[in-house]
Amino acid sequence: MGEVILKGYIPGAIGRMAELHGTYYQQNWGFGLFFEARVATEMSEFLSRYEESRDGLWTLYKNDRVEGGIAIDGIKATTEGAHLRWFILSPETQGRGFGNRLMDQAISFCKKNDYKRVYLHTFEGLHPARHLYEKFGFELVQQAEGMQWGKKVIEQKFELNF
Repeated sequence: MGEVILKGYIPGAIGRMAELHGTYYQQNWGFGLFFEARVATEMSEFLSRYEESRDGLWTLYKNDRVEGGIAIDGIKATTEGAHLRWFILSPETQGRGFGNRLMDQAISFCKKNDYKRVYLHTFEGLHPARHLYEKFGFELVQQAEGMQWGKKVIEQKFELNF
């Protein structure tokens, strides 16, 4: 089976997305249990209140395994904007256009829902992701030192306004 992007929850998505985040950010940034637990907890909470018309989860599925994904949390879309979250790809799938495809699914969903703003939180140093965000029109709107990932980094907020 080739790669396919699936919308909505699929069994194993929470665990695999948390694993991808935990592994990548530990190996490259020294993040630990705090971060992986936060991803799993917040993703579980999101999927427990998931509404197909308001929210989106897209997973890259290859050989019966989640190899990446992205989410749009639309619960505050009318006030703060839609929240782009948990964007990640396994090392084996990076650099093959899947990030573009996932981002396109998420942004198209926001446009279809007539969301006026999409925002995301990240931190300085994730250059390939930042390049992709900027390619899709996101702009850096805030930057400050912080600890929301369990380790001191330069936190960033990007926004895309339609």
